[in-house]
Amino acid sequence: MDLQEKIEALVHKAIEGKLIEKEDEIYCTNQVMDLLGLKDIEKKDIKSTEETIPDILEELLDLAVENNIIEDLSSEKDILEAKIMNCFISKPSEVIRTFYKKYDESPVKATNYFYELSRNSNYIQTKRIAKNISYKVGTEYGDLDITINLSKPEKNPKDIAKAKEAKSTNYPKCLLCVENEGYVGRINHPARSNHRIIPINLAEEEWYLQYSPYLYYNEHCIVLCKEHRDMKIDKAMFERLLKFIEKFPHYFIGSNADLPIVGGSILTHDHCQGGNYEFPMAIAGEDYEFKVEGFHDIKFSVVKWPMSVIRLRGENITTIVEAADHILNKWRSYSDETSGVLAFTDNTPHNTITPIARRRNNMYEMDLVLRNNRTSDEHPLGIFHPHEDVQHIKKENIGLIEVMGLAVLPARLKVELKEVEKYILGEENSIAEYHVKWADELKIKYASEAAAETIEDIVRKETGYKFLRVLKDAGVFKRDEAGKAGFERFIEYLNCK
Repeated sequence: MDLQEKIEALVHKAIEGKLIEKEDEIYCTNQVMDLLGLKDIEKKDIKSTEETIPDILEELLDLAVENNIIEDLSSEKDILEAKIMNCFISKPSEVIRTFYKKYDESPVKATNYFYELSRNSNYIQTKRIAKNISYKVGTEYGDLDITINLSKPEKNPKDIAKAKEAKSTNYPKCLLCVENEGYVGRINHPARSNHRIIPINLAEEEWYLQYSPYLYYNEHCIVLCKEHRDMKIDKAMFERLLKFIEKFPHYFIGSNADLPIVGGSILTHDHCQGGNYEFPMAIAGEDYEFKVEGFHDIKFSVVKWPMSVIRLRGENITTIVEAADHILNKWRSYSDETSGVLAFTDNTPHNTITPIARRRNNMYEMDLVLRNNRTSDEHPLGIFHPHEDVQHIKKENIGLIEVMGLAVLPARLKVELKEVEKYILGEENSIAEYHVKWADELKIKYASEAAAETIEDIVRKETGYKFLRVLKDAGVFKRDEAGKAGFERFIEYLNCK
């Protein structure tokens, strides 16, 4: 097909996907024509195609490069792609009106509408996400989710060179700022022409709902503060989390911790992440229950999980917020040298919490994951961080998503693990040096089982076990007798005046 045929195919798909109505066909065709430098178009009878909108867009962009409409740079392709899809999306005010009209029917209908809009408009990069390698690995803590993240495109040398030449600007201040809505983009900032956000009032503050362009799980959403300010875990955050699930009881929501090492990748903009997904940690059982004086209507328990998690259940948001704040304040000041936990080094704080909230059986449930970001000579990247012997698999921060049991592993592993498989089977390989010790261990462990038809499952399973070790490393109170005793000491401290 040529440019004209692809434009017609795209418009046809947009009507099929209910992005636009039949009456919008001519208008949208003309808008896309202009973006692609066409002054006229010969109407053709385009029949329905099995191609998706991302498929057609990809071919359109290739044709745009061939016809010298844009340069062959990923940034220019992304900018044009977003501009094209913006032709098919209503302005923010109309999207917001539709969302809340559907919300009056049910919160599920509202999020279904907005999620489908974000997918069909290609803001959610469904074709790139499909490249991810995802599977589950059974453990004593339940099935862990493993994802090798291949969705984010790598920059080619031309893109990198252009980015170095580009002038820096402070608009938008970061990737999460509200000013990203409709922003065309540039070489060093992603295209957001087709981006829409929904305003939500949370505990008397202006926040916004959007979806992640690179979903890690079903309906992976981001809830962001209108104000560009640093992440902060406090009483107000606990209230916002619970108010969100009061409004959207079919979603969970959580926040990254607010300190480096144990926080997520963006600590400069206050935000949370949620969605319609039940993580392994959410369905994990309980080790035991305990009581906290002054909060008799809340059920407290320690979760059976490799990290250190306190679960609160109750019917009243205000009481849960008060209880969570009590635990946070106690933890902020808590030190236990036997467990390697120090609240401060000089004036540098180390203790914080990763909180997660959900509704279950008409009860509010909040998980508080205890975090500490101390470093040492032995563990310069973090004492409660993946230790050196697992960093060949996962070296990055353990943020909210990993805490809950979903590994987001680096793209390099797609190729590297295949070389590990060859090494174990005794075939010619290019194994990375940092995988050799692990691969030698697997050679011995699976000497009688390793074969061409089993090796992929073996290596995937063992990669999952490495992620389990990552979670254990990040746990402040280990799952041994000493760690259990340490956790009990902290629980006793919760009841101290």
